Amino acid sequence: MTTLPIDDALPDLIAALRSHGRAVLQAPPGAGKTTRVPLALLEADLTRGRIVMLEPRRLAARAAAQRLAEQLGEEPGKTVGYRIRGESKTSRATRIEVVTEGILTRMIQSDPELTGIGAVLFDEFHERSLNADLGLALCLEIAGALRDDLVLLVMSATLDAQPVADLISAPVVTSEGRAYPVDTRWLSRPVPKGARFDAAMAELILTAHAETDGGILAFLPGEGEIRRTEALLRPRLPPDTHLRPLFGAMDLAAQRAAIRPKASGRKLVLATSIAETSLTIEDIRVVVDGGRARRARFDPGSGMSRLVTERVTRAEATQRAGRAGRVAPGTAYRLWTKGEEGGLSPFPPAEIESADLANLALELALWGAEPGQIPFLTPPPEGAFAEAQALLRMLGALDTDNRITPHGRELSALPLHPRLAHMMQIGGPKAVNLAAILSDRDPLTGASTDLSLRLEAVADPRRFAERHSAQINRAALDRIRTEARRLTQAINTRGQASENKSPLSSAELAALAYPDRIGLRRKGEAARYQLSGGKGAVMDDHDPLAGERLIVVTDTDGNPREARIRQAIAISLAEIRDLFADQIQWQDLCEWSKRDRRVIARQQERFGALALDDRIWKDAPEDAVARAMLDGVRDLGLTLSDAARRFTARVALAREAGQDLPDMAPEALLDSIEDWLLPYLGGVKTAADWKRFDLLQPLRARLDWGQMQALDAGVPAQFTTPLGRQIPIDYSGDHPEISLRLQEMFGQTTHPMVGRTPLRVTLLSPAQRPVQTTLDLPGFWAGSYADVRKDMRAQYPRHPWPEDPTQADPTLRAKPRGT
Repeated sequence: MTTLPIDDALPDLIAALRSHGRAVLQAPPGAGKTTRVPLALLEADLTRGRIVMLEPRRLAARAAAQRLAEQLGEEPGKTVGYRIRGESKTSRATRIEVVTEGILTRMIQSDPELTGIGAVLFDEFHERSLNADLGLALCLEIAGALRDDLVLLVMSATLDAQPVADLISAPVVTSEGRAYPVDTRWLSRPVPKGARFDAAMAELILTAHAETDGGILAFLPGEGEIRRTEALLRPRLPPDTHLRPLFGAMDLAAQRAAIRPKASGRKLVLATSIAETSLTIEDIRVVVDGGRARRARFDPGSGMSRLVTERVTRAEATQRAGRAGRVAPGTAYRLWTKGEEGGLSPFPPAEIESADLANLALELALWGAEPGQIPFLTPPPEGAFAEAQALLRMLGALDTDNRITPHGRELSALPLHPRLAHMMQIGGPKAVNLAAILSDRDPLTGASTDLSLRLEAVADPRRFAERHSAQINRAALDRIRTEARRLTQAINTRGQASENKSPLSSAELAALAYPDRIGLRRKGEAARYQLSGGKGAVMDDHDPLAGERLIVVTDTDGNPREARIRQAIAISLAEIRDLFADQIQWQDLCEWSKRDRRVIARQQERFGALALDDRIWKDAPEDAVARAMLDGVRDLGLTLSDAARRFTARVALAREAGQDLPDMAPEALLDSIEDWLLPYLGGVKTAADWKRFDLLQPLRARLDWGQMQALDAGVPAQFTTPLGRQIPIDYSGDHPEISLRLQEMFGQTTHPMVGRTPLRVTLLSPAQRPVQTTLDLPGFWAGSYADVRKDMRAQYPRHPWPEDPTQADPTLRAKPRGT
């Protein structure tokens, strides 16, 4: 047997597991963790139970089981077996079972004691998949409460091991070195901005092909990039180079062809991150890393996930380079410069931080625990988890206290997202094809968004091809049909096939899965839809579905602002009423419309955020209209008349003097608007009404009789002139101020005051133009009045200008003409 770097660490690992029952194994890529450790545990006889090893992907699980069995001279299904979704090779003799992560969760939920299982190994834990985090947390719960003999081992190539070791209270065992050295080569200069990724990647692959020998593994983010790069490479590669794509959506035979060694010639594999871990592709000597990874990002606000392409992390780059050193010295090419590497994040985010948490929320409810009660390495975000629980309540899987319902238990037993499980549970066998389609990638190319076309293609591909120009992706179609058969078997096993389900249309089935994505077309030319969950979505105007008033959106690009619809199906109003009769209610709606600048009173039949029917509310109560107008006032703002402005200024001055009066500053008025303005808004419905409205009366009404008396005494509203005429005092400036004709102040020998504050007096000419502003009237009479008199007598000879104004009588009259 070939010696691997991990072999030197195995004695320490076995000793740690014997003494602690737990350990964290940290070993670089290519060290041999996956193929050596399970057999070492079996040979050491650490447990009499089965050894279960988790792998993050189905292809890796199959390959790992195959290599482990080969070392024993067996085929999978004997000492070493595997279980993945839809496929199992185990027997009563199986001691090591390789499973995908979701399988472990089902094993735990069906048998919390993990009867017959002695050890659980978490391989490639650095990927931090949601199911791995959940599986480890549940195993820690089991070990602490039910199975103190359960052996737990976390294995990783690039993980920061100490936090995991602290979580599980275990020692860290480290394996140094990889099987063979890997020479890393970076670009000499960055890829030019605007350059096509696939073209740059093809050039780097051709360079690697020319400079090295042996098989090449190139990492690209997705199938689209793989196909485009493949098209660029094929005409330029030698005939003896075997070009093989490798991605998760391929059928098993094509995946096996990519990892199988070639008898002659040279192999070039264009792969996604599926080839990043656990999987040893024979005869690979060279890795070309495009530096990009595709991750799912879930937006809890929209309830939608979308795939985003991001730069790889340093840990992922290290993991990828390690693929080149598995079977011989290798070379790793990177589509970035050594300087750019410093900008890479150290580790990828844990899936639990950005994924759709609906399944997690359902599993925890089934387990009977909240996230804070479970030992997660990374707790789920509170907002995203709350949104997941809200969805499950909408589906009837949780009750109002977020406890699992009988319906929720049924959903958890189906190997589907809770949305699709809910659809299957109610729709029965008729929902099988639709669930399979919605679980996989789109099987059509060049088709409209209409989901009905996908159902037609799956039901009868030949007839579909005769009637439509869209191309069928045969690999996707085969996967969908395989999944449909698996789901049929699942519901038959659970005894649902014989149940009499109400016949539901495809649109109704889709609405069951996506009750929050029923779309109502907005008014206007563009095909924009309001979704029942509150978000918006847009469809291409030329799409055949764009004219439909009501649709169910089953797939979008996940844009959190306005998602673009990629797949939908038309639904009728009658179908919505039949499905959701208990959730559709008439609502009286009285609200301020910013667009119309008026109060709108409607009666609407609503389903979620959708108004299925909309009528004018002719007899809306005055109080409801007034309350809606308050929002209009907040929108339009408070505009004070001159009289109202003077009043609030008086109140402010009195408050400064110590009087106990309400705060009438603009911010305070808006904050308390419902208390003082609401009773006076009767008949005010529009912006024009509000413009005409005088706030003086409601503002004065805020003061009781005593407060008004005190205000009038301390800060009077008016000044009485020597003629007995009352003029308003303006309190809005630094000093209270009055303006009046100079002749009206004749005989005034003291300066006018408000309490102890002098009034600012603006004296006007007969033409009402200011001639003097003063805070000292006696001083003005004795001083500059003489100069004013000299100028004014010439301009206004018919008006009196006495030499001694203090002895003259006040007047507003002019001399008669001719005198």
